[in-house]
Amino acid sequence: MRPLRKIAVLDFGKTNVKLALVDLERRAEIDLRRRPNLVARSGPYPHHPTAEHWAFILDSLKDLAAAHEIDALSIAAHGATGALVDAAGDLVLPILDYEHEFDPGDYDALRPDFAETGSPRLAMGLNLGAQLDWQARAFPEDFARAVHLLTYPQYWMMRLSGVPSVEATSLGCHTDLWNPHAGDFSSLVARMGWRKLMPPLRRATEILGPILPEVAARTGLRPETPVFCGLHDSNASLYPHLAAREGPFSVVSTGTWIVCMAVGAEPKALDPRRDALINVDAHGAPTPSARFMGGREHELIRKGRDLAATPEAAAAVLARGVMLLPAVEPSSGPFRGRKARWSFTPADEAQEAAGLAYYLALMTAECLAMIGARGPILVEGPFARNAEYRAMLAAASGRPVEASEGATGTALGAALLAESGARPAPPPRETAPPAPALAAYAALWREALRDA
Repeated sequence: MRPLRKIAVLDFGKTNVKLALVDLERRAEIDLRRRPNLVARSGPYPHHPTAEHWAFILDSLKDLAAAHEIDALSIAAHGATGALVDAAGDLVLPILDYEHEFDPGDYDALRPDFAETGSPRLAMGLNLGAQLDWQARAFPEDFARAVHLLTYPQYWMMRLSGVPSVEATSLGCHTDLWNPHAGDFSSLVARMGWRKLMPPLRRATEILGPILPEVAARTGLRPETPVFCGLHDSNASLYPHLAAREGPFSVVSTGTWIVCMAVGAEPKALDPRRDALINVDAHGAPTPSARFMGGREHELIRKGRDLAATPEAAAAVLARGVMLLPAVEPSSGPFRGRKARWSFTPADEAQEAAGLAYYLALMTAECLAMIGARGPILVEGPFARNAEYRAMLAAASGRPVEASEGATGTALGAALLAESGARPAPPPRETAPPAPALAAYAALWREALRDA
């Protein structure tokens, strides 16, 4: 096989769908195509517009292949999503949007205990097992035609390679379908008769095969271009660090969701009522995790405005005690069910931006404390560029915070699946020691939570 240097990575986030070209020698994205990930409202329920996404993938691959050599394809995609397909690989039902509200029926009595799966019971369709149970009840004839259930990243790689598979990082992402302690399917899969739907379990680093001939003809890629199995997006952010350092440390993957993952964590009982869970890393190891919809909360407060903090505004927020208290998005996170409020109304948009960044950092610190995180904190994704967020996170956690150099670690992590042998990542930026006023603000925020 020729050396694999330039990897085209499909990056399916909840907000955007991207195709990034990653140069492994430079460890950097060198080209990018992007489109919004809009939910289709037609048909039997809200779903992902797979025909539009497929056209975007093929057009973007053709565009990139005309400008660059592409050595392999990989993927990272969000969790809580699966595809039911027939023997030809065609969908028997649209791919459900996990934010759809449906009747859960008796699912709570069917699902395994948290002790078995490390998967908390979540709202809407955030447990893939609940989605499958509902689809089987609501659309029995369509469901009966399914030959395979594919985890979401592996659905797209099947479209490119023709090879069906499932993979542990997506199965281990609060699906109720996986036992992370045993490294095998949960008791729910046998109970519901779904084992026959599961295609071969593959490692994230496995090559499923070359691209299909029709994909090569449509895109101009070499027919022998290998297709890697791929993985869950938050675990893609974690993957580069697993090879680059030893624990303990934690990775904070930021995007629509802020997902905190602790490597070498202090043993601690996880509380599923607070969105703590066990993820599975790309090597199959259970990883204590907690998350909240930080990116969604950021957008709910921002309301399309271009908010930016200033040093003066940040100082005023600290001095006045202007605090945003949880939860802006009340259906998830460590304070689900609470109603957000400001302790004092920000004087202007710059103060609002500072208060919002501090809120997101304090929520992140709470998640890290819940899972027994130790050692340095590595922030991946868009919030890594937010100085106020990084400074408050360091103050609230009492630990060093390092920011990723890239805009996102997701594409790099998925690309590194194609790299043989470990290679340390370039040194990240480190946040300066926090000012005492930040730690005092964090203490007041926590006190306000106790008094609420």
